[in-house]
Amino acid sequence: MSSPYVLVLYYSRHGKTFEMAQQIARGIESAGLEARLRTVPPVSPDTEASVPAVPTEGAIYCSSDDLKHCSGLLLGSPTRFGNMAAPLKYFLDGTSNLWLTGALIDKPAGVFTSTSTLHGGQESTLLSMMIPLLHHGMVIAGLPFSEAGVSTTDAGGTPYGASHYSGPDGDRGLTDTEISLCRAQGKRIATLASKLEADS
Repeated sequence: MSSPYVLVLYYSRHGKTFEMAQQIARGIESAGLEARLRTVPPVSPDTEASVPAVPTEGAIYCSSDDLKHCSGLLLGSPTRFGNMAAPLKYFLDGTSNLWLTGALIDKPAGVFTSTSTLHGGQESTLLSMMIPLLHHGMVIAGLPFSEAGVSTTDAGGTPYGASHYSGPDGDRGLTDTEISLCRAQGKRIATLASKLEADS
């Protein structure tokens, strides 16, 4: 049996959500758990299109087993009209077997996002990402206001989960506050995962 890990499952088109995932992974590992980074393939309108079995760069594609055996989950997506990106939604739509068996019930989960405009739907995206996780019976945890950055940020960062404002051209890097909140969220989910596993 593998050691406990927190799955950081994300989709990233231009790299900002991936950068957040890396910072979240550092937070997870600071709490003593393994961070397992996984992504999902893009969705194409061309039904004949296919992608390689292994991506050319970044994390490998997530499997059902990666999700089934995780001790906790952090789910990340760029905003798409105030909602998660289609590739991530497509992956989640295929997890009904895990729902039927209750494989994710009582596992802690959190969400994170990146968007090019400051008021481009970060909070609605985070809230919409929680919905399938609630259906899976997961325990949703956000960022408490004891994290000072939630109150002081002038970029990303919400009580619903970490976020990043990348700018209209996508050229804004993660701020120190955004990085701090990403790490705090990773650490929080890992800490909750350890506590819940100890109690089970």
